[in-house]
Amino acid sequence: MKFYGALVVLLSSVAYVSAQGASDCAALQSTLHLQSTTITSATHVTGGTVVSTPGSCQSSASVTASICRIQFVIQTTPTSRVHAEAWLPDQWFGRFLGLGNGGVGGCIDYSNLDYGASMHFAAVGSDNGHDGNNGQVFLNQPEVINDFAFRAIHVEAVIGKQIVQAYYKRAHQKSYYLGCSTGGRQGTQAALKFPDDFDGIVAGSPATDWNHLMAWSVELGRIVGAPKASTSPNFIPVALWNVIHDAVMRQCDGLDGVMDGIITEPDDCNFDAMSLLCSGQNTTNCLSAAQVAALKKVYSPLIGENGQLLYPRYDPGTTVAETQVLLGGNIFGIPANWYPFAIFNNTNFDFNTFDLKSIAFADTINPGGIATFNGDLSAFKSRGGKFISYHGRQDPLIASGNSKRVYELISSTMGIPNLDAFYRLFLIPGMGHCSGGPGATSFGQSGIISNAVNATENNVLLAMVDWVENGIAPDTIIGTGSSGTHRAHCRYRQKSVFNGTTFVCQA
Repeated sequence: MKFYGALVVLLSSVAYVSAQGASDCAALQSTLHLQSTTITSATHVTGGTVVSTPGSCQSSASVTASICRIQFVIQTTPTSRVHAEAWLPDQWFGRFLGLGNGGVGGCIDYSNLDYGASMHFAAVGSDNGHDGNNGQVFLNQPEVINDFAFRAIHVEAVIGKQIVQAYYKRAHQKSYYLGCSTGGRQGTQAALKFPDDFDGIVAGSPATDWNHLMAWSVELGRIVGAPKASTSPNFIPVALWNVIHDAVMRQCDGLDGVMDGIITEPDDCNFDAMSLLCSGQNTTNCLSAAQVAALKKVYSPLIGENGQLLYPRYDPGTTVAETQVLLGGNIFGIPANWYPFAIFNNTNFDFNTFDLKSIAFADTINPGGIATFNGDLSAFKSRGGKFISYHGRQDPLIASGNSKRVYELISSTMGIPNLDAFYRLFLIPGMGHCSGGPGATSFGQSGIISNAVNATENNVLLAMVDWVENGIAPDTIIGTGSSGTHRAHCRYRQKSVFNGTTFVCQA
């Protein structure tokens, strides 16, 4: 097992310790002049402190390692700009780390800025071209949408690397990316559009096929009666979701050979919703015919006007609390911000009118090329790029089956049956959206708190470093659960199989 400390020793020859940290850092505000960029602040921050943060997302952030904190603004067009920060650690190992966002975010990822800097990366994150999670900023602002769809991560990488070189007096050696959800989509988009930006990309729970993900999110809400769920016969209250969850686990938990509250392969779960239909005098802890019909639709894929698959089905096995995000009777906040302001340019858009034609219309608009559903990663592969994706199997926001679709799309587009040479997908049983859940869900994927064990096999970011710099590709990623248990997560298309004692990966 390669522990992080061993990597420190191995790479100490490339480490740079700032000799004049505070003065060198502060000088950048007046001496560094980059294209379309304004350095608004350059301050050395001692580790173990808390700093104030701009914007509406949060008011402060923790700083674990001593850093040069550089705040800057990139004017991407006359009508759009990206606010960003670089956290440059005193002890640097020559690695650059770009960071993504979440939701319709406009929030700098301070958690991963701190994580990256604490791991000796020069870390850079941006607000993705706007402040906060309100989609109103997209209304009649195509360049702001372009920043969100593809440009912010690119300019953060280009300008961020120039800042790194100016501060450390030498260029980075390797460039990495870390993001989840929208951040996973951004990482995928970077590999597609700007294959030279990153040597290694870690993209979790990626919101790829964005247009159909938005449609699926809306349709799930509408299946259970949104936007007027309280008057709909299809609405399923929280108490009945408890009943549904128990029934799903009774039918499917043991399919993997062990009853542990985790469905290893949700695609094997052919849940029988009719088993919950009320009958005779029994009207409690059961579902009406309308509710059963709605539940069947929840666990079915979204099909388009011409019978084509638009998006996979909702994964069975999510917790009751998780179901309430998309199935609680409201239109989920992300598409509720996306459709009125980015697609229909109608602030009063009525989701009662949403239908398959609405989905098809959004496909024709595809603002900023937001879809991110293209299997041609040949340029990224040719220049030696490495890509790791991961996805929780009880993700309540993005169906984990979509990451399988992306893998197969890349495979078929590039004519490569097995993508292991440059692209690996790890499916994480018992994990929700990006993290959390009853499974072994901590593997260094996001923030210091997820770094349960500082070892290459247990940390997806370190595994990526090992792959890029030493040519050692990860066969598995070992996750750690909240109780300290461990599980080896398998790369697709391998399967996780219980051998009577533990789970092992089989082809």
